[in-house]
Amino acid sequence: MYELKTLLPQFDIKLPTCMYPLKNVSLAADSLASGSSSSASTSSCCDPRQKSEANGRSKTSRNAATCALDLDTLGRQIQQLLKDDTASVAARQEKVLKQLEDLKAQLGQIRAGLGVCGKTFQHTTAFQNGGLKEVPLQDVVINGHPNFIPYALLALKNAWRDLYTIDVKTFTHSTMADIGPAAREFEANLAKVPVNPALPKISVTLIWKNCEHTEMISSPTMYVPIYGEVNIIRYLGRVGPAEYRYEGSPLCNEIDLVLDICYQLLRCNTHKTQVAMVRLLDKRLQQQQYFGGSQMSVADIGVYSSLIRMPAITDKDLTPALLAWRKRAKLVAQI
Repeated sequence: MYELKTLLPQFDIKLPTCMYPLKNVSLAADSLASGSSSSASTSSCCDPRQKSEANGRSKTSRNAATCALDLDTLGRQIQQLLKDDTASVAARQEKVLKQLEDLKAQLGQIRAGLGVCGKTFQHTTAFQNGGLKEVPLQDVVINGHPNFIPYALLALKNAWRDLYTIDVKTFTHSTMADIGPAAREFEANLAKVPVNPALPKISVTLIWKNCEHTEMISSPTMYVPIYGEVNIIRYLGRVGPAEYRYEGSPLCNEIDLVLDICYQLLRCNTHKTQVAMVRLLDKRLQQQQYFGGSQMSVADIGVYSSLIRMPAITDKDLTPALLAWRKRAKLVAQI
């Protein structure tokens, strides 16, 4: 035979401090321990015949301890558990609640250090928002490419100047080396519109990013983007001022149809198809002042922003009705 060396060195294992031991609440182990001690003492002082009887009794007691459910034993176990561990459980609960309060205070300090206002959400009501439940409105993030500037943000900010505040902050992603002069001018125009703290407000973070589509993330807990500037207009129209919420209007289907035409217009590849979409917009305008009737709506914001993003469409491609509408819309959108 030869000696084998130890492969693993001996070391002390330090248990984490977040764990605590569980007490043995079973009475069967205690009964077995007491039974074994009594049998040992009996065997030391009795003759062989008495020793065999004691062994039989101890075996019987072990069988009884390991038998099926004993209600009396279970009741004593529950009473012992409630008696011994109630105070310790209450102490641990108080400790956890104290830690949660400390964590809440730390988060409040971080929020105050970042300069985030705690009153940046708008409550929507079922009467004003097409039957939606009253929920707090979260801040939104919009990722956009400088070649596809979301002019609707500026148009809505100007149109809602006296009704609702859209606080837009812009940042540049590392994927963009330069955003270009048009995007910089857009940022300057956004900064010119004042923010009224007395009005309901939604905070929008616009990030210039090398992305294919303009997308908006409205949930801070999960990445569920809303693609397309037209759909972003729909979202803001649902949570914005009551004057621009069209879901309860008799022209809601008409407004949605106009926004769908804008979505298709932005994806036309040829000038011929773009002019065809403009003709569809002229038919939807008919004899009205705006696409939503006598008052400006989110449909007008969508059309106005889409035409700005299509430099190939000139005044020659617009009908007299669209030219007159654009002059009226410009007074409100101020772009």
